[in-house]
Amino acid sequence: MNLPVGYFKFHKDAFLNYQLNRWYSLGYTRKEDIEKVGSNIKTFEDYVREFIHLAEEAKSQKRLKNAAFYYRAAEFLVEPGDKNKLLLYDKFSELFYEAFAEDSIERHTIAYGGSYIPAMRLAPQNDPKKGTILACGGFDSFIEEFYCMWRYFAEAGYEVIFFEGPGQGAALRKYRLAFDHDWEKPTKAILDHFNLSEATLIGVSMGGYWSLRAAAFEGRIKRVICFPPVYDWMEMAGSFNRGLVDWLMKWRKVMNFLIRLKMTNGKLKHTINQTLFLVQKEEPIDAVHWMLAMNKNHLHSELVTQDVLLLGGENDAFQPVKLLRKQEKALTRAKSITTRVFTKEEHADQHCQIGNIGLVLEVMLDWLKLK
Repeated sequence: MNLPVGYFKFHKDAFLNYQLNRWYSLGYTRKEDIEKVGSNIKTFEDYVREFIHLAEEAKSQKRLKNAAFYYRAAEFLVEPGDKNKLLLYDKFSELFYEAFAEDSIERHTIAYGGSYIPAMRLAPQNDPKKGTILACGGFDSFIEEFYCMWRYFAEAGYEVIFFEGPGQGAALRKYRLAFDHDWEKPTKAILDHFNLSEATLIGVSMGGYWSLRAAAFEGRIKRVICFPPVYDWMEMAGSFNRGLVDWLMKWRKVMNFLIRLKMTNGKLKHTINQTLFLVQKEEPIDAVHWMLAMNKNHLHSELVTQDVLLLGGENDAFQPVKLLRKQEKALTRAKSITTRVFTKEEHADQHCQIGNIGLVLEVMLDWLKLK
C-alpha cells in the first residue's frame, strides 16, 4: 500500500494535531474525515465525540478499515474509568479483524505470568523466508494499530510476529496484566512459543526502550530497531531538576498534591491517568515512578551486543534526538550502530516519523538487507 506523505496542520493545538496526523499517516483513514474532526474540536471530549461519529458513519457505509481506526482514535483519549473505553476497544478489535479477514492473520494467545499475552503472526509472502521480525508498540499502544508496518515487512518476505506486553492492549484490557518494564520476559515468552532461535526486534515509540532492554538479556534477539530510543527520561533535565525530582519523590503526599494541581492540563491529565491505568494503580506519584523507572541503569545498554538501528526525528516532541545521541554513546559493546535522524524536508521529523512512515519503513528494510 502507498502510505500518505505530509505532516498537516489539522488543528492548532500541537498535541491534538499530532494525534490527527498519526491516524492519517497509518494509512487507514481518509484525509477529508481527519480535516473534519480538526475543524470541529476544541477539547478531548470533542475529539472523542467526533471520531465516534466518523466510526459509526464509516461502519454504516461498509468502510470497515476506516471505522476500525476511528474507534481506535476515539478510545485513545477516553479516560480509563469511563465504561466506554472497553466498549470502544471491543468495537475496534472486532472491526479490525473483520476488515482484514482476507489477510490470513494468525492470532495467538500465549501463557504468561499466570495469564496471557496476545500476538499476531503474518507469514512471509514469498519464499524463501528472509528472517523473522518481532515487533511491539509503546506506552498504551495496540498491536493492530501499526498493521501497515507489519504487513509491509511480510510483503517483503519476512515472517512478522507482533505482540503486546503487560500493560498494553488486550494484555491489560482482557488479561489484566499490569505493566512491567522488564521486556525480556514477554519477549522470551514469544520466542519460546514460536520456537525461534533468532529474530530482529522492532520497538515503536517507548517500545524503543523496551526492545533494547530485551536485547540486553535475550541473546536470541540478533538485531534491534529502536523507533526511536528513550534511554533515560531524566537526561532531558538539568542536574538541579534531577535532584529536585529525587527529593520530591521522597514525599509521597506532597508529590501527589503537586501533580494533581498540574492535572488541570488536559494532556498531562491524560498521560497520568493512562499511565495509572497501565500499572493498575491510583496515586499520581505512581505514574511518575513508572516514568522514572525507564532509566539508563535499568536499560543496561552495556549488555547489548547486537546490531542496532536508532531512528529519530529532528522535531520529535516526545522522544527528542538528544536521547538518541545519548543512547548511541551508551551502546559500548554493540556489534554495530546505525543512526538516522529524519528531517522536516522529508516530512518525517515528527515522533515515529508520522508524516512519512513509508520512508522509515524503506530505511528499516534497507538496513535489514545489510544485516
